[in-house]
Amino acid sequence: MPVDLLSVSLRALAFVALFQAAGVAVFLALLDHALRATEPALRRLGILAAVIAATLLACQYVLEAARMSGEFSGVLDPALQRMVMRSAMSVTLAWRLLGLLLLALGLRRGGAGGTAVSVAGVAIMLAAFTLVGHTSNAPLRWLLSPFLLAHLVVVAFWFGALLPLYLVSLREGAEVTGWIVGQFSARAIWFVPGLLLAGFVLACLLLPDLGALRRPYGELLIVKLLAFCALMMLAAANRWRFAPALSRGDAAAGRRFRYTLAAEYAVITGVLCLTAVLTTFYSPEG
Repeated sequence: MPVDLLSVSLRALAFVALFQAAGVAVFLALLDHALRATEPALRRLGILAAVIAATLLACQYVLEAARMSGEFSGVLDPALQRMVMRSAMSVTLAWRLLGLLLLALGLRRGGAGGTAVSVAGVAIMLAAFTLVGHTSNAPLRWLLSPFLLAHLVVVAFWFGALLPLYLVSLREGAEVTGWIVGQFSARAIWFVPGLLLAGFVLACLLLPDLGALRRPYGELLIVKLLAFCALMMLAAANRWRFAPALSRGDAAAGRRFRYTLAAEYAVITGVLCLTAVLTTFYSPEG
């Protein structure tokens, strides 16, 4: 249906903007002391992504009444809008918007205080994901929520760092770029396996049986796993081949490094869109 298609599109784009904003804030919190040429651009990028995410989330919220009625005219139905306002979606939206506001204010302010505010915004924004969705209704919510939060933190860390790394490789010198990439990779070695572990635990606890892997929800999970494998290969190429050459000032390696970052960005964007479809139309049970 057109309403569902528009809703899931807004959801997917909101995911992309939201995780981009969160990732920029985390990236700057970890590495801004080394970024002289790139830091202002990254702060602008994070603020812009936060504004776009907030706008898309608000539009999706307004459209929820239309989804309930199956027609766009549902947006103007006061009774349906009141139902939406009393739902968990309203609480989730409020927390996400608060998180995005704090993130943007922290990035604008800068300094140690600004970093603390922006990181607090990221924490609030990601924690809001545990209030809705399949994990919020599961009997083992108390166990699922921490794993979901860990999963989201790693996604924000990885996805949100790709554009900053791209800009760093263009604007900073070879020595600084090599050091930044090395610092990011050193953290990714510990964080990224957590993405797979958290995803595995979530799948085991949410799927009722192995037969669920042959249904739409399970099939889409398998696609996400294949995408993760592709991402690991791209990340390995950057970590062990292109990044060392980049730090030596190899211009050709810099181009290949950026091509790989762009490919990673495209794959994760696809996964986020797939997640929007997964969480909108399907459930683990059927």
